[in-house]
Amino acid sequence: MAEEWIYVIKRDKEGKISWHAFDPVYQLWQPLPPVPGEYSEALGFGCAVLSGCHLYLFGGKDPLKGSMRRVIFYSARTNKWHRAPDMLRRRHFFGSCVINNCLYVAGGECEGNPRSLRSAEVYDPNKNRWSFIADMSTAMVPFIGVVYEGRWFLKGLGSHRQVMSEVYIPESNNWNPVYDGMVAGWRNPSVSINGELYALDCKDGCKIRVYDGATDSWSRHIDSRLHLGNSRALEAAALVPLNGKLCIIRNNMSITLVDVSKSDESRRVGQLWETIAGKGHFKTFVTNLWSSIAGRNRLKSHIVHCQVLQA
Repeated sequence: MAEEWIYVIKRDKEGKISWHAFDPVYQLWQPLPPVPGEYSEALGFGCAVLSGCHLYLFGGKDPLKGSMRRVIFYSARTNKWHRAPDMLRRRHFFGSCVINNCLYVAGGECEGNPRSLRSAEVYDPNKNRWSFIADMSTAMVPFIGVVYEGRWFLKGLGSHRQVMSEVYIPESNNWNPVYDGMVAGWRNPSVSINGELYALDCKDGCKIRVYDGATDSWSRHIDSRLHLGNSRALEAAALVPLNGKLCIIRNNMSITLVDVSKSDESRRVGQLWETIAGKGHFKTFVTNLWSSIAGRNRLKSHIVHCQVLQA
């Protein structure tokens, strides 16, 4: 059985992109081949995993050349980067997701007029090609997205900077505006695991909210009762599923696992939260407190993307 590793893509204070792999069994960060040059300083690019072991980077904005159509992927099997077919449209700051091992992208921006995009497309790795799908109802620059119950939900800014939400239904290839309680209380980051939808309820990830479809509200919570702090370094940047558990990754590279499979009764006991971290990357609460007091807690880097691959 393949092991699941956490792959983190970070941007440093100079704007340079680096990435790191975390082995949760030995709790060590492992070295990786450098990110290809075209993505070393790119902005607004997408990141997704196909076939369990291929990590894709796609689109984005090159500081010199502008919006890109480029697609590359890293294979955990070969430990190398490879090229894939370019997207059909140049775009950056767009939404992306994976459904049935196909990569979907939608919206975003590009140079020119109109700047915001309505178009959407899908990449099928079995056919090794991109195809257009139905356009979104209106142009959008998404800032949050999730696949829930087989549908792709996106929330972002419209062409007049208004907040809007849409849902894509793959079976019928159509987009619909959505205004329900799910998107109203939806926060970033969020993730769907085993049919349940989770999102942060506080910045440091010490409290998780759970969507209740029966009441169409975010009325359920999982609380660690241990608040870490409000600094940017402690901010939870990603939620990902790891071996059936909910994995919280913070900007300082600390990692917490939450066993969301436990019953509500055991949640009250507080036995579900487990902190794991790579050697040299995790500072204790006391260290964070003193560095905050000393004013040394300026963020050196922040997480841009986080994915789980089968290593």
